[in-house]
Amino acid sequence: MVPTTTNTEPLRVRFAPSPTGYLHIGGARTVLFNWLLARRAGGTFILRIEDTDQTRHVEDSVQKILEDLRWLGLHWDEGPELGGPCGPYFQSERLDTYNRYLQQLLESGHAYYALETQEQLQALRATGERTTGGFRYRRPDPVPTVEEGLAARAAGRQIVVRFKMPEEDIVVSDIILGEVRLPAEQLEDFVLQKGDGFPTYHFACVVDDALMRVTHVLRGQEHLMNTPKHVALQRALGFPTPVYAHLPVIFNLDGSKMSKRDKEKALARGEAPPEIDVHDFRVAGYLPEALVNFISLLGWSPGEDREKLTLDETVALFSIDRVGKTNARFDREKLLAFNTDWATRVTPPRLLEALRDFLAVNPDVPSAMREAAEETLAEVLRVCTGFRTFPDVIRKAGFLFVPDEAIVYDDKAVKKVLAKNEGEGYAVLRKLLPALADLADWSAAGVEAFLQHTCSDRNVQLGKIAQPLRVAVSGTTISPSIHETLALLGKARTITRIERCLQSV
Repeated sequence: MVPTTTNTEPLRVRFAPSPTGYLHIGGARTVLFNWLLARRAGGTFILRIEDTDQTRHVEDSVQKILEDLRWLGLHWDEGPELGGPCGPYFQSERLDTYNRYLQQLLESGHAYYALETQEQLQALRATGERTTGGFRYRRPDPVPTVEEGLAARAAGRQIVVRFKMPEEDIVVSDIILGEVRLPAEQLEDFVLQKGDGFPTYHFACVVDDALMRVTHVLRGQEHLMNTPKHVALQRALGFPTPVYAHLPVIFNLDGSKMSKRDKEKALARGEAPPEIDVHDFRVAGYLPEALVNFISLLGWSPGEDREKLTLDETVALFSIDRVGKTNARFDREKLLAFNTDWATRVTPPRLLEALRDFLAVNPDVPSAMREAAEETLAEVLRVCTGFRTFPDVIRKAGFLFVPDEAIVYDDKAVKKVLAKNEGEGYAVLRKLLPALADLADWSAAGVEAFLQHTCSDRNVQLGKIAQPLRVAVSGTTISPSIHETLALLGKARTITRIERCLQSV
């Protein structure tokens, strides 16, 4: 089911992040569901930047968010860099608009200047915590006049403007959760404009949703308690109320909420931080196709036990009535399985493009690999089959792009393969070296035929020859098949590495 509005407005949805860093995976799921709904209905997907909280603004965050969205393949129809009929799309550039509607609320009696100082509010909060276990702002009686508020500001005080909440229950109609009622006694007069003159999230969001003609608001359930405030404010301003759909929250498998603080906690424990932001998964070597496919199933089901879907297939199947109410669980092993599968499903040119992107955002990979020719990287991907994420490719074939003199020999590999049985592996290398130096056909097929012939002549299994060669050229026991490895490394570099290995004895 694609929900429709009660008027003739075409469907318009928005994603409105605050520029506080890279895009969180929960935000990515919200973007995706909005984007899917717009594409399914032939509507418009708007990107709006909510940058009115100057204390939380992080430098370059907007570009990071835009880059994350492009990497996921979720392009916006109106917003930054594109513009559109309802711009500007940065809230910090819309202050005159907010001030105009603030004046309307003050004049109509729906808003008032609140004159309490920060010290007074802190005292009230402390008293509330002591006596009732929580703080709820109580409207002053009588409320300050506009003249009193302006006079306080003229005197240099940072005075806020609050909205006068109606003394009645607010009912939110949600197409996922049904009717949600917030009793009047739980409502309080909230701030519309902060002391620095910037609007709060609640005020700017309501004004922008109306002026940008947003018909449907899809956001996480953590915003549900904000919605009654927005509905009351819409009524006071004479704005239409959009269709609301609050999406299930994403949790870790242990039931804890996925939070950026998870990374800080892991680092404090001396552990590798988990992927939380979209950029984390990009740097970790996941394919955007796999990540988008996976997060589309966090709270939504296409039915018929289907899971592996392209973005186009997801658009065709997407409907709000298949979004559940219960919280979603982020299963990282399942995501790894998805990524392993997608690495075999995408075309070789697309896989190569994705590898190039991974190399570009990882400064620690061998520079020679970033600079390698397309044909070389394509061959590496061809021989590194079955990998889960791109770091597996680096672990398996990164040695090909390291200078010969920089190869570091793993102690365990040397003891197990080369030095064991009185240097049996070293002896194998000494016997192989002249024959390899004389080998004319250094193609993968030529090397494979040579090794098979050598095994037959010596009546040994391939491993007895392949493993010493593998340690000599890679420093470890891990590489692609040995004939493919030597062919990719080249004859001269193979001989150089074997000689260096033997000199290390």
